[in-house]
Amino acid sequence: MSKIFTPFNLKHFELKNRLIRSATTSYWSDEDGVLRQPILDYYERLVAGGLGFIIKGHSYVMESGKAHTGQSGLTNEKHIPKMKELTKIVHSQEVPIIAQINHAGYSSKADRITASAFETDDLQAREATIDDIELVIDSFANAAELAIQADFDGVQIHGAHGYLLSQFLSDNVNKRTDDYGGTLENRARLLFDVFKAIKKRIGNGPIVAIKMNCDDFASHGGITISESVQIANWLDEKGIDLIEISGGGPKQDRSIRKVRAKPDENSPYYEANFAGHAEKIRKGIPSVPLALVDGIRNETAMEAILSNNLADLISLSKPLIIEPDFPNRLKRGQSSSKCIDCRRCLSPDVFGKQMLKCNQLD
Repeated sequence: MSKIFTPFNLKHFELKNRLIRSATTSYWSDEDGVLRQPILDYYERLVAGGLGFIIKGHSYVMESGKAHTGQSGLTNEKHIPKMKELTKIVHSQEVPIIAQINHAGYSSKADRITASAFETDDLQAREATIDDIELVIDSFANAAELAIQADFDGVQIHGAHGYLLSQFLSDNVNKRTDDYGGTLENRARLLFDVFKAIKKRIGNGPIVAIKMNCDDFASHGGITISESVQIANWLDEKGIDLIEISGGGPKQDRSIRKVRAKPDENSPYYEANFAGHAEKIRKGIPSVPLALVDGIRNETAMEAILSNNLADLISLSKPLIIEPDFPNRLKRGQSSSKCIDCRRCLSPDVFGKQMLKCNQLD
């Protein structure tokens, strides 16, 4: 039997296969962050498509930490009814689903806060005060509690992609001299405080996962693979349930991203863009469940990732935009996604307007 379609036990949940939907923002929420019908319809197609596990696209934990128009929220009871509709749809197919929770930091649409005063050609952000930090921690815990009330099976902390927690981790942004800056352990303190607060609020039953960078891919500074291995070890010690390996943080250089985390060019999973770094993370934490995302399109690469114990789960995003039923297609014998990674779904004229629409289908 293909290892892709073997079960996997994640905490006390049995996943029917190794294919998971990586959190993918939809832009289909109203101005109050409440889900609209098109995203519920999409999830109905998605869960019927054969996935073993779903991570919902990111929800903001504070109104002031909203990343973009149309982002969903988990800040108060107004968000629960539609979220419950979504989880009911997913659970109808006996598939677990967790909510990704996030604060955009200097990318916020309202109050741009980050680790230290930070400025680019496009934005200016202020340094978070200790009161700000305490509010952020409490807001993550509150969002996690609301997610459980909405019948999610847990949460994923977004610690990647240059959002607030990623900004605190990066020494390109974090120039603080207090307990939240300086050493790697101090820069990771906000992440650990968020994790601790969530566990205290929702207990040990639900899944608590993280999406973390294996590398910021900055030309100078930022999180590197050696630091991500250390952070993963600390998270292991604290009891993280799942680490999804991703990449790309503050001051990312896309030319570096294309090559620095790649495995050996003769590797059977060479198409997995972060696989080289994932090898090091897996070696550092052999017992923690790992998911790997980015660039994975072919059945042969998926089988190699799983059979070589590089990761336990295959995370998919763009392939599920063009083919929400891609897992079922694989099971029927299709060998590869139709996604050609053209990235038109991320282009400025599309991103934020029709994120979940593949523009190859126009």
